[in-house]
Amino acid sequence: MGLRRKNKSLAVLSHEFVIQNHADIASCLVMCLLLGLMFEDPAKYAIIFIAVQYNVTYTTDDNSEQFHFYDSGPKDIATIFFYMLIAINLHAVIQEYILNKINRRLHLSKTKCSKFNESGQLAFFYLFSFIWGASILNAVRRIHDEPNITWKDYSHSHMLFQVKFFYICQIAYWLHALPELYFQKIRKEDIPRQLCYICLYIVHISGAYILNLQHLGLILMVPHYLVELIFHASCLFYFSGENKQKGFTIWALLFVMVRLLTLTLSVLTFGFGLARIENPHFPITDGNFDVLPVRIGCLGAVCLTQAWMMWKFINFQLKKWRKHVKNQIAKKIIATTKNKQTKKEPNRG
Repeated sequence: MGLRRKNKSLAVLSHEFVIQNHADIASCLVMCLLLGLMFEDPAKYAIIFIAVQYNVTYTTDDNSEQFHFYDSGPKDIATIFFYMLIAINLHAVIQEYILNKINRRLHLSKTKCSKFNESGQLAFFYLFSFIWGASILNAVRRIHDEPNITWKDYSHSHMLFQVKFFYICQIAYWLHALPELYFQKIRKEDIPRQLCYICLYIVHISGAYILNLQHLGLILMVPHYLVELIFHASCLFYFSGENKQKGFTIWALLFVMVRLLTLTLSVLTFGFGLARIENPHFPITDGNFDVLPVRIGCLGAVCLTQAWMMWKFINFQLKKWRKHVKNQIAKKIIATTKNKQTKKEPNRG
């Protein structure tokens, strides 16, 4: 892990050296980019990594007020890379100064420790993202006043700063999760599962950002993150020894509701809303992706993902129910054997 002093000297750029010092390496890259702002020539390139790009300013007819919006473009890749480095540092800080200290107190096994770290990292991220996303939704008054905001006035290529920065950070976080599988020495049997949901997040969030479906993506992300926050918070309590099932019950109810909400909004947006305002004369180069193949692809991707999530959810609940039944049967067997023994003891006397 980064941010921890190691007594053992390692070969520079060896696997162990990179794993133990990856956060320090990321910090050095961040500092180099920040130092680039101090000089005129490098600042032209450093600003592309640090600041949100593609600012567009509109003024009213009487020039009394200005409105600042942001578009998307190739330079966003550099910005995403910079905030991916920030995410690597934050990941290391949370792991080193919070989760590792809790692990030492709980004395968890390696398997539980790995799952505890995963749930801990995701719980922090989901909490932060939920609060941030909810504040953006609350700030955008149109979402409360216009239920059809997910498709009205498409394309939504002009974004507010908070909306664009939110998407930049979301994509950066999930991209940083890919190298973290290597940095954190995730067990081989856990890599396919984590890699699957990481890639799904990257594809869906990037798709919403590139296809100018930011409103729909933001509305769907906030309740989804709330559900995931409840699940991973419940997992943390479970691993800490507090077997509280209320959290998992609340998560199960909200999980199904959010899946229905996601499907409903997606069908309304792609099947009805965008289909009615399709404009074939508005080219894709201007940010218009409201064409039949794209709509079918997006709706199909959402439906398949929700179906897969429900399948995993049902399997999880069945596995949990079978475990509960086995425990109940074992308890009954123990209780009956004790009763038989207590009945036989007086007869012996």
